[in-house]
Amino acid sequence: MIYINDMQPRKSLPKTAIPRIYFIDQEIAAGRYPNAPSLAKKYETSLSSINRDIAYMRDMLGAPIEYDFFKKGFYYTESTFRLPAAYATADDLLALGMAINLMELYKDTPIHEAALNLLESISTPLQTEKKTNWFKDRIVIPKITPVKMDADVWNSIVNGLKENRIITFNYQSNEKQNAQEASFHERRVHPYQLLFDKNVWYLFAYDEDKKQMRIFALSRIADITLTEKKFTIPRDFDYRSQQGASYFGIFYGIKTYKFIIEIKGDSRWIQERTWADDQKIKIIKGEKRGEVSGIELSFTSNQIDKVLDFIMSLTPIAKPLAPKELVARWEERIKEAAKNVSF
Repeated sequence: MIYINDMQPRKSLPKTAIPRIYFIDQEIAAGRYPNAPSLAKKYETSLSSINRDIAYMRDMLGAPIEYDFFKKGFYYTESTFRLPAAYATADDLLALGMAINLMELYKDTPIHEAALNLLESISTPLQTEKKTNWFKDRIVIPKITPVKMDADVWNSIVNGLKENRIITFNYQSNEKQNAQEASFHERRVHPYQLLFDKNVWYLFAYDEDKKQMRIFALSRIADITLTEKKFTIPRDFDYRSQQGASYFGIFYGIKTYKFIIEIKGDSRWIQERTWADDQKIKIIKGEKRGEVSGIELSFTSNQIDKVLDFIMSLTPIAKPLAPKELVARWEERIKEAAKNVSF
């Protein structure tokens, strides 16, 4: 048996290592003769972790693992051997099953098939008569509007992120014109992060031409090129440090406002959610004793555009009270909407 650096086996198995040892079991049982470096690369973990896992499988779980010097990989001396599912708890199985279900959110991305195959290869050997995938039809991810993207766009961006390389592409602007006539503009950016919001993937990047951070929808990117030119990522690159402490999606502005929104009627679902870290809810009393006519929701945020969208989605029961910039924009939006109504 070969262990790199003569790594000592584990005396106990961390909970986080359970899916990994079933992955190793799957690879060896399939007759692929994997070695420690190939397993570490495929599972995206450290070489030392793989070596400790293999040692634990052999010495503590009784796995008949040997190393074939000609094929340069591990194999089971007993071809029918598989790790028993007893080492996985019900919670482990449920977590794996839910992870597989959640992959539906990524169905139209290039990573979907590879990630789904990996998760299923881990979960398959865990299934027994007592531990079935009962949750498949009982814990459901409802379908949401799919947004497809080009695999070349995704792969170029991922490589740009990994290697800090500048990318160029043509981007369809969001100008107020016919969607089919919307123009494309060339962009040269430093890719910082991929963002996921409401089933759409976005790129958070520094735009060299605009000389500021911008957010680009991947579905609107065309003619992408991964250049050989590299960039230095700044310390304050993280999107999460820019967004602020409110939760209305990924888009944000420069200025922070104090928002006050009046919401009439049944607002329980509003009160059940956290819209911002500093949110406060004031109950508006009705005319009758004990009656509640609504609430005032107040918080600070730099997401004025998305807060306006939120209020419009609650029409006619919601209206902004502050700041004045939001009130003016809301009134303008209401007037525009009224023009589309025929009486």
